[in-house]
This record gives sequence, C-alpha cells and structure tokens, in this order.
Amino acid sequence: MSRTNFDMLLQAGCHFGHLRRKWNPAMAPYIYTERNGIHIIDLHKTVAKIDEAAEALKQIAKSGKKILFVATKKQTKDVVAEKAASVNMPYVIERWPGGMLTNFPTIRKAVKKMANIDKLMNDGTYSNLSKRELLQITRQRAKLEKNLGSIADLTRLPSALFVVDVLKEAIAVKEANRLGIPVFGIVDTNSDPRDIDFVIPANDDATDSVEVILNACCGAIAEGLEERKAEKADEKAAESQADEAAEGKKRGARKARKDAPKAETPAEEAPAEA
Repeated sequence: MSRTNFDMLLQAGCHFGHLRRKWNPAMAPYIYTERNGIHIIDLHKTVAKIDEAAEALKQIAKSGKKILFVATKKQTKDVVAEKAASVNMPYVIERWPGGMLTNFPTIRKAVKKMANIDKLMNDGTYSNLSKRELLQITRQRAKLEKNLGSIADLTRLPSALFVVDVLKEAIAVKEANRLGIPVFGIVDTNSDPRDIDFVIPANDDATDSVEVILNACCGAIAEGLEERKAEKADEKAAESQADEAAEGKKRGARKARKDAPKAETPAEEAPAEA
C-alpha cells in the first residue's frame, strides 16, 4: 500500500516545476509535459520514488542510525524542523556550516563549547563577570545555538542526508558524496539528480509540497523506530525468560543434591575376641 497518493501530491502542487529555460536536462525522465513555459513533473514517478525512499529511511531508523535533514530555504525550513524533531532526528535549517561532515570533529568541538558555556553559567562561574563580558558570552552562546543547536546530540556522522532543494544545498550534497553517505533529496526540474541516491522529483519551493512528502518519509521513520522499540522489548523479554529458565535449572539441581540419600559410611569392625 502506498504511503502517499497521486491526488495528495496534486493538491499540494508537487507537480509544478521551474520555467523551461531553467531546466536541467538530467531531469527529463521525471518530466511529464510543459504548460505555459513551465515543466510539469510526472507525479506517478514521484509516488513510486517516495515509497522507495520511505522504505529505505524506515530501515535506517530501524537500525538505530541518524538521518540529518537539511533545508535552509526560508519557506521550507520551519516545516522541516518540525517534522525532523517529531521523529527525533537532527536538522540544519540555518546556514550550512562548511565542513560539517568532512570536518566533523571541529563541529563537535563547537558543540562541546556550547555545552561548556551552559555548565559554567549553571555552576556560577560567570557570576563575577561584568555585564559586558556576560553579554558577549550570551551572544556567543545564542549564535552557537542558532547554527548548531539541532545537531547537539549528533555524536557521530549521520547515516543519511535528507535534502530539500539539492541545488541550494549543493555543498552539503558534495560533502555527503565525498564520504559515501547516501543522500535523499527532493529534486526540482532545475536541479541535477545524478549525485542523489534517492531522487524524489517534486516542487521544492512550496511549503505544502515539501510537507506532504515529509509526512510520508517521517511517517516511515516513525514506523522504523517503533519496530526497533518492539524488537528490543522482545529481546529483553526473551533474555528475561532465558535467565528465569537458567535460574530454575540451578534451583532444581540444588534441590536434587539436597534430597539425594547420603551414602552410608561402613561401620568399624569390632575387635576379634582372644
């Protein structure tokens, strides 16, 4: 059963591409027709691609790995932040920090710096500072929070990238390609799909279009997380049963030893009469 359908995509305006003169020829297989100089995306292919991407995202989430969502475009960043947060996944909606993937240890240092500022503020270390110094530190903390707050819990490289507008986020895509991290992308008619592992051909400018696709993909991620949770619960129950069975065997063995008849010791022979 499809996670999303043709009518939902049509109502959300997923089929509207860019002007013909702005098109990327590599998107030709996903274009249905042209109307008034604007390319129309083949939504039948979009439905199939959403299902393919959703299944792959579900398996990544089920294995306990992280998917990093990237969308710095003004009209889509809020919906991306909301959907990614709903499935507890990291996201970047402000400027992409160059080298975030290829120079990940440096980004982690910046995150640790933010955590350190919080620690020093809470334990009263900064209480003796002047107002000016405190203001500078607070501003520095706010800047770090804005750029890195949503990836504070990302302790290792993500297992996949989900990108809205692969043309605008070209640096992020390039870094992921360089490291062999699979890229899921909403790709419009003006973009190149060849560097994207899971292409979702659709309008990447409209909030409704992005939202309907994210609903399907994040729904699949949520399913994967639930299945992982259920599997862990089953494993825990199985371990508990195995422990109980082992303990039962030990108790039985102890009882058997306790109830076993003791071997009679031979009586000492009486001394022979003279």
